[in-house]
Amino acid sequence: MGRRALVVGVGMVPFATPRTSQPYDVLGEEATRVALADAGLDYARIRQAYVGYVYGDSTCGQAALYRVGQTGIPVVNVNNNCSTGSTALFLARQAVESGAADCVLALGFEQMQRGALTTHWSDRPTPFDRFHEVSDRIQGPGDAPLAARYFGGAGAAYAERYGTRPETFAAIAVKARRHAAHNPYAVFRDPVTVEEVLASPHIHGPLTRLQCCPPTCGAAAVVLCSEDFARARGLRTDVAIRAQAMVTDGPSTFDSGDLRTLVGYDMSRAAARQVYEDSGVGPEDLRVVELHDCFTANELISYEALGLTPEGTAEKFIADGDHTYGGRVVTNPSGGLLSKGHPLGATGLAQCAELVWQLRGEARARQVDGVTVALQHNIGLGGAAVVTLYEKRS
Repeated sequence: MGRRALVVGVGMVPFATPRTSQPYDVLGEEATRVALADAGLDYARIRQAYVGYVYGDSTCGQAALYRVGQTGIPVVNVNNNCSTGSTALFLARQAVESGAADCVLALGFEQMQRGALTTHWSDRPTPFDRFHEVSDRIQGPGDAPLAARYFGGAGAAYAERYGTRPETFAAIAVKARRHAAHNPYAVFRDPVTVEEVLASPHIHGPLTRLQCCPPTCGAAAVVLCSEDFARARGLRTDVAIRAQAMVTDGPSTFDSGDLRTLVGYDMSRAAARQVYEDSGVGPEDLRVVELHDCFTANELISYEALGLTPEGTAEKFIADGDHTYGGRVVTNPSGGLLSKGHPLGATGLAQCAELVWQLRGEARARQVDGVTVALQHNIGLGGAAVVTLYEKRS
């Protein structure tokens, strides 16, 4: 496409547990107002809005945005499971790049319930029926929550193939808390040790409770616009989306007999490769990545899916400290889903906000040195993987 989408405003609210959170419409309003203020724009300048959430009635997007203003613009409600926020961003970027709209809002929020994720409709097929069948065929039935069975099973399969130790998975949770300690938006900021992680209740495969992201409420928003729109109004032009790809499941998800592919490994790899090819940037050029660490097992296998380290070497990558400050690439400086929290509709846009702050040099104690490009990875089972590359512009 001929036009590049600039990220001129980002905003989010501190994430919270379901017990302490405000309602979704209040969260969405607050995040939108923060993003607009960051951009230096009035809501009347927004021409389209894409609003993501997973758990809620239809047109919740309008309910949240009507609190900001009723300007009559198109408001599109988006649901793509855990990749919902990035899907809203994907649509907003396309609107700007195609010329359909010169200033677009992407908003994501979630008001979650306590406990593990579950389906809400018992009178119809679920999108996970095939996933259940494959999971049960490979690892047998079990009592763990749905997502934990899939991702814990993937971690167990990886560990069996490569001899990965339980301590390696646990070290990812320790790193997440260490990063989150510097993030005022994160839910869990207290440090934990490998021993504490391993001693927490066992869930499935290598996963213990402290290796699973918590149910979280929150909201995040992003304002995108064209360069002409930004320059005409004196807005900042220093961060742009350089490349982005969305991929859905292929036959390997269900036919490979590998639980890693069931939870999105092949989707993530394909989306990342497309972004690298389209941008001319490779994984060796990255200094910071926000990736989808819904469970420690998924962070570990995502290192390899995104090409940050060769297949089978994730344990060495972690042991060498190449996934954190002082290493080759800082993964999830925000604390990630494990510690910042995972309000499904907001997650992808919160990842965007963190990376924009990194590119602007505004991440404070979380700041990674020498950031000129930044990669975002967000997946949703069912399924969709969205990988986005942001660049710092002079």
